[in-house]
Amino acid sequence: MASPSHDHDELAGTEQPFVQHLMELRNRLIYCILGLAVAIGLLLAWPGPSTLIDWIAMPIRAHMPPDAKLIAVGVLTPFLVPLKVLFMTAVLLTLPWLVYQAWAFVAPGLYSHEKRFALPLILMGSVLAYVGIAFVQWFVLDKMFGFIQRFSPESVAATPDVASYVSVILSLYIAFALAFQVPIVVLLLVRFELVTVAKLRSFRGYFAVLAFVIAAIVTPPDVLSQVTLAVPMCLLYEVGIWASRWFVRPSADSGEQG
Repeated sequence: MASPSHDHDELAGTEQPFVQHLMELRNRLIYCILGLAVAIGLLLAWPGPSTLIDWIAMPIRAHMPPDAKLIAVGVLTPFLVPLKVLFMTAVLLTLPWLVYQAWAFVAPGLYSHEKRFALPLILMGSVLAYVGIAFVQWFVLDKMFGFIQRFSPESVAATPDVASYVSVILSLYIAFALAFQVPIVVLLLVRFELVTVAKLRSFRGYFAVLAFVIAAIVTPPDVLSQVTLAVPMCLLYEVGIWASRWFVRPSADSGEQG
């Protein structure tokens, strides 16, 4: 992005020694660890690792017999899997705090107008990530397991391993949280003048193909999961195009209506 048009560069003379950068990085990492520690402590107090497992197992339990349970194949699985879920939940809860610490580390090297632009993006990105995870938990998993169960033979008992189940849903959480950042990526591309709104519009068809390719790679090998990821990505791409018009300079947007 081009620097401000006025003659005085507000960042001139603000350079810091390399050691000071390392100290600042250390402090930000400490703040991240403290935030995670607080979140882990709160989650241990309530609801606890076992309840977290019960919550995230609700989508698959709804498609299992009433008395069926997830099984633990490994010796340490009953201990390690709840800790894994506890840590990932703490990361999700502190996501805005972690992203803010990363922003605060690079903020001294940004212009004031860039700082004003960054904070709303942090908030928007965190909200979109939470929406993506909620979409997985309350819609995608239910439809996916219902689809899979319809193809399960009656002679096969559906008793999934809890470690395998947690790995699958955590990968889906991450995939959808990242996929729901499409509007942020579009806004940044336009804001930093890497592409124009007109170019984004003309790329719609290619993006739709790209979205389905990405969905086929990061989701389980069932059509329903792929569609539930690719379609929101395409819709969010349109949202990004619409929102990016607010960040386009009039000279860059002239003649690009329609």
